[in-house]
Amino acid sequence: MDLQNRVAIVTGGASGIGKTISLALAKKGAFVVINYNRSEDKALALVKEIEDLGSKALAVQADISNFDEAKKLVDACIQTFQKLDILVNNAGVTQDKLILRMQEEDYDKVLNTNLKGAWNMSKHASKYLLKSNFGRVINISSVTGLMGNIGQTNYSASKAGLIGLTKSLARELASRSVTVNAICPGFIETDMTASLDQNLIDAYLNTIPLKRLGKPEDIGNMVSFLASDLASYITGQTLVVDGGMVM
Repeated sequence: MDLQNRVAIVTGGASGIGKTISLALAKKGAFVVINYNRSEDKALALVKEIEDLGSKALAVQADISNFDEAKKLVDACIQTFQKLDILVNNAGVTQDKLILRMQEEDYDKVLNTNLKGAWNMSKHASKYLLKSNFGRVINISSVTGLMGNIGQTNYSASKAGLIGLTKSLARELASRSVTVNAICPGFIETDMTASLDQNLIDAYLNTIPLKRLGKPEDIGNMVSFLASDLASYITGQTLVVDGGMVM
């Protein structure tokens, strides 16, 4: 899975699963543009970590839910590396509430970041990906986009929307060998899950045939695969990485 001299943008790439994705691509030789909104310290620390690996990285602040800021992010990538090969739409937020308590702004914030943000980035990146003769778009969806979840009508809608976006964009860009795929992570070990009550974690584990939580590296490895030449004949697909939770 050699990605030497490929250039990737990872939205929300400074922390959590995004950080693991950024590192996974860098370890395969890619130059990584790390997008962040508020986590500047984490982004700059990650740039140094990637440079210590012998690759190149750039941290760029942008709120990708804003059309113009998403363009600024893509422009910064082109100005620094002169090309773009891989776009990972990873940035996402949650505002979990039952629908009776959810406010319109809770819905709008999640949809604007998780779904419109991915569309904004795909819109601005597409013309460069089409020139790449290699282009890859990888959308980080979620199992909640397949099965729903109580208290997440906004989040589930945004992640289901990403799957539809993936299929349509795959058809639009296929003529120039650009592949577009979605990954649906299941219950992954993160800082957020580390703070959950053990009884809740045990309840989730009872729904997972492999009886363990996933690791961020499980997602990073799948992204690396889809970004590589090994996945050149895979497009428009939704790959579920969940230990068998959704079958």
